[in-house]
Amino acid sequence: LFIEGPSGSGKSTLLGLLAGVTVPRAGSVLVLDQPLERMTGARRDHFRADHIGYIFQMFNLIPYLGIVDNVTLPCRFSKRRRKRALTRSGDLAAEARRLLAHLDMADPALLARPVSELSVGQQQRVAAARALMGSPEILIADEPTSSLDADRRKSFVRLLFDECAEAGATLIFVSHDASLEPLF
Repeated sequence: LFIEGPSGSGKSTLLGLLAGVTVPRAGSVLVLDQPLERMTGARRDHFRADHIGYIFQMFNLIPYLGIVDNVTLPCRFSKRRRKRALTRSGDLAAEARRLLAHLDMADPALLARPVSELSVGQQQRVAAARALMGSPEILIADEPTSSLDADRRKSFVRLLFDECAEAGATLIFVSHDASLEPLF
């Protein structure tokens, strides 16, 4: 699903509701047949960790963790995603490196750098690999190509499609960049 709209139109708010980060003031939000507003905050956090990969606009990488550790982070919070990652590659670090390689981030010298020393585009790709880790059922991408150059955008979107198709996941992609719409 591609949602396009200008800045300030509520795209990120919608994503927050779908991920259970924000609770609606009225009405109901069903995700995977679960009413998110009826869950406690801790239950929504657990649900999100198990079922939703989220590429945040601001990346939210942990500066004191290395690149591979940032990517494997969801597997620390979700046994379900850990099991899927291990099934796919047999080792969490190997699965992280597989995802990073698809994002042109496989160079060992690059992987040895702290995330704080990466370019903004590289940080964005690490955040995408983290969201894809463990094949969540839903991948939410909030302006995920905003820091990528034009050459990388198409391959980045292709990776998201390929990974979601292989996992049988739903991709919800939000952008103010209407030029991405033909890719969908």
